[in-house]
Amino acid sequence: MINPVHRVPAAIVAASFLLFGCGSGPAERLGPGAGGSPARHGVATPAPAPTGSRAVAPRRLPGLGPRTSAAVPSRTRQAVVVTGEGRNSPLSTVVLYERTEAGWQAGPSRSAHNALKGWTDHHHAGDLPSPIGVFTLTDAGGLLPDPGTRLPYDRSGAFTSPGTGFEGEPLAGSFDYVVAINYNRSPGTTPLDWTRPMGAARGGGIWLHVDHGGPTHGCVGLREDDLKELMRALDPALHPVVVMGDAASLAR
Repeated sequence: MINPVHRVPAAIVAASFLLFGCGSGPAERLGPGAGGSPARHGVATPAPAPTGSRAVAPRRLPGLGPRTSAAVPSRTRQAVVVTGEGRNSPLSTVVLYERTEAGWQAGPSRSAHNALKGWTDHHHAGDLPSPIGVFTLTDAGGLLPDPGTRLPYDRSGAFTSPGTGFEGEPLAGSFDYVVAINYNRSPGTTPLDWTRPMGAARGGGIWLHVDHGGPTHGCVGLREDDLKELMRALDPALHPVVVMGDAASLAR
């Protein structure tokens, strides 16, 4: 279903997409059995004490330090944690956590790509790292029909990605499914909305999208099946966020 909220004219959308695209980059535009032991001398010996206790769900999201944890809204019950392998690495892992009364429960770990130059605390258009931070997730879209997400979904032919990536890989299909990361954008609008509250110089169009097999200009790319599964799991009622950055930065 097309999301009608805050729609902008198609010509403006197309122009803005060409200007900023995903991550503002030119190439990307176009995670002993029970019971006691046998009796000895007629006396049954008790079962040995367990060597370890059952794992307890952590109260704080794993890998996050106090500064990063404080940025996660108190009402959030879903967190997509994207952990980069290094400050300058384009490789990362993605885990969806759900907060329960017992603590944060982790889903499977998925491999992913982030930006070519790793991560930055102060993202700018065209600088080629992904932004570090905690960002809400409110809107989705894509070239193909809604895969079953509960987020508002905008299906549009503007979600095209011609050309090749940094390693010569084709970008076709990268925007078949996307989730907008609310970095320098207006929540509640199509991912194609070009509004940049912090100004165009700070970049935008940062998405979770289908992995094209190489580094991005700022987005996070997951394998198609992993992304579709994640999109189906995200629930607006649980106020989902993405927590993203290299491991050392997230531990601050």
